[in-house]
Amino acid sequence: MSKISVFGATGFIGSRFSALYPGEVHAEARESVDPACDDILYLISTTHNYHVFDDLELDIRTNLTHLMRVLERCRTRDVTFNFVSSWFVYGEQTELPVTEHAVCRPDGFYAITKKCAEDLLGSFCRTFDKRYRILRLSNVYGPGDRVSRRKNGLQYMIQRLVRGEAIELYDGGAALRDYLYVDDVCRALKTCVERAPLGEIVNVGGGVPLAVGELVEYCRLRLGSQSRVERVETPAFRRQVQARDFWLDVTRLTRLGFAPSVDFQSGLDRVMDAELALAGKLPLPARP
Repeated sequence: MSKISVFGATGFIGSRFSALYPGEVHAEARESVDPACDDILYLISTTHNYHVFDDLELDIRTNLTHLMRVLERCRTRDVTFNFVSSWFVYGEQTELPVTEHAVCRPDGFYAITKKCAEDLLGSFCRTFDKRYRILRLSNVYGPGDRVSRRKNGLQYMIQRLVRGEAIELYDGGAALRDYLYVDDVCRALKTCVERAPLGEIVNVGGGVPLAVGELVEYCRLRLGSQSRVERVETPAFRRQVQARDFWLDVTRLTRLGFAPSVDFQSGLDRVMDAELALAGKLPLPARP
């Protein structure tokens, strides 16, 4: 792979990608719109659907306006644009796992603007004869993510378990989700950049449905946490903008030769050890 311009190189995934492949990455500055390389990995994005409550324009500025400024600089360049999108663009689906052929039904400003960005990119590249791919990520987890109740809820709950604070499980933790460890996400993105057919959408995930409540219970027991676990009803807005059960069909990704290298329990152990270290506590004992 020739050197690649990474937009969003200071974010959770971008910084890890840059660390894993330092000799192959040109890390673009946050406000940069002029790619240094003709191969582009574009990761700039908001990260959740809740900005509608505090800044109606943030998702538009971040997910659309900045992208258009970068594309303007690509108009006369011979570029290959690898756009990193999200499983949120699919919206509520009745057939699981979800393939790349599924009709998208995004809801919420984040999901809608991500799908709009995909469509604008595709139209731009067809109009000006540019090469592109769209890579739709599942839930990404791993040490170092800046999490909140609205972003990466699983790791947010792990933080609270480490501190012994109460956590709330929506719908009793029965919701099914698709997770992939951040290092594997980076490996998958590199695989797609090198091997995926042009003009194609590729799902990037673990492809395995995991019950959130079971993951939380595993972490609670491994940590020996005294946190109180409360099972509550999912808030109305969350039900509106996020599917209850969701996991991706990753057949296309698998056919490119990718397979995860970090099993889910090992990934969770790494996250818990990182949170324990931040809290000044001892790491977990090795699993038998």
